Amino acid sequence: MRPVSHNLDENFEYLKKTFNHCSDIIFKHWQYGPDMRYRALSVYYCTMVQEDKVNYMKMSLQDLSDQVIGPGLTVSLDEVIYFFGHHGASAKKAELVDDIDIAIEQISEGRMLIFFDGWNQSLNYKAISVESRQVTEAENEAVVQGPREGTVENLEKNLGLLRMRLKTHKFKVELRTGGGQTNTTVAYGYLEGTVDGELLAEFERRIEGIKDVEILETSYIEQLIEDSTYSPFPQHRYTERTDMAVAGLLDGKIVVLVQGTGGMLLCPGCFTEFFQSSEDYYQRTVIATLIRWLRIIAFIIALSLPSIYIALSTFHPELIPTVLLLAILNAREGIPLPAFFEALLMEFFFELMREAGVRLPRPIGSAVSIVGALVIGDAAISAGIASPIMVIIVALTGIASFSIPQYGIAVALRILRFPLMISAALLGGFGMMICYLFILLHLCKLRSLGQPYLAPLAPFRIGTLKDVIIRAPLKFLLKHKRNLRNGGPSRQQ
Repeated sequence: MRPVSHNLDENFEYLKKTFNHCSDIIFKHWQYGPDMRYRALSVYYCTMVQEDKVNYMKMSLQDLSDQVIGPGLTVSLDEVIYFFGHHGASAKKAELVDDIDIAIEQISEGRMLIFFDGWNQSLNYKAISVESRQVTEAENEAVVQGPREGTVENLEKNLGLLRMRLKTHKFKVELRTGGGQTNTTVAYGYLEGTVDGELLAEFERRIEGIKDVEILETSYIEQLIEDSTYSPFPQHRYTERTDMAVAGLLDGKIVVLVQGTGGMLLCPGCFTEFFQSSEDYYQRTVIATLIRWLRIIAFIIALSLPSIYIALSTFHPELIPTVLLLAILNAREGIPLPAFFEALLMEFFFELMREAGVRLPRPIGSAVSIVGALVIGDAAISAGIASPIMVIIVALTGIASFSIPQYGIAVALRILRFPLMISAALLGGFGMMICYLFILLHLCKLRSLGQPYLAPLAPFRIGTLKDVIIRAPLKFLLKHKRNLRNGGPSRQQ
């Protein structure tokens, strides 16, 4: 800790030494008061601060009403010290700082500091002006029906968007600053009276444990507070949609936001919630329920289809209808590789094309993925490396994984698919059942902020199944949420 000196020259020398080799730091000396007899110094980053805010920063003060704080200030130093000593900094986003090291940290946050000669305080203004992306549709969670509003990389805008949808004083937001060199602002919010008290206490305990860690993105928080680091399943939901975040808050979740990133984290996450989309609640009950069943079927296909084909064709051909078996045998005639290696090779090519499509520039990424899949699939069949039915199976598996609304659970399926294929190649259906059993045991054991990951399926709560396998009529769901807010049993209990 180093206090601000009364001597402006001492402060200037310390600041100049601290910001050595920083070409974008600005030290602006100016005079003010009668006959310009008093000296002051403005310090800011020209790459982060608007010049008009430097030259025309005004404050609505009582005795100094509408006086310009900067070059042109006509009052004396005694009047400045007297006013701020009695009233504090009353301008928007302004404060007084008496520790020069804290002031230096705030300069890096886009603030402008003003030091007065003869005063051991500095005025601190938030004057940041860094271009940011405007509010647009969430690209990773597109919907046909519903709002198009997505988050951006500005924390204040994101919090404002949430408050526009949740107009209640019970929506509490708390700010924390990450440690290290980034000093990133982390915000988390919850709905008072809806969130479980023990859950909130556990979350705050984990957040407090990472206060000295550099935070660059919301996923850092996810990885640092999760219960099982090596689990392939995501333990918190990631969203860019404000309506999804507000729905989570109404359901007793905690939302986490980080300055500089456009995604939000909903804590805790349950397995069944990864099959839900915001669009489910904007459509009629029958349609939403059928689509949710379709996602469950897609989950099974994405996880099991290649391993089922390997097990049936290698160990259990008697379970395949005769006509279909003959068709498979004709298609595999001349293929030099066993079914397992054939599936492994095609899955590898598919994952490679999917990753290439993501990394390539957007205008050509999708085109390269489609053309690559067609060319490689046709070439593999013509060369006798893969059979047409294997190409169909791999394509259906990939399409099914795209049908799952949450990207995190789709990635988990991509990982688990390969152990299932290996177990099917070694022991057939028996090996698959062993693998399924291990996955189920892991899911039963898994926790998210101490809450059961499989809730409400395990532990089983029949009263909360109205939004799991089916999507009950909206009036019943809203009644259930009202019961939660009025002190009823929470969804995690």
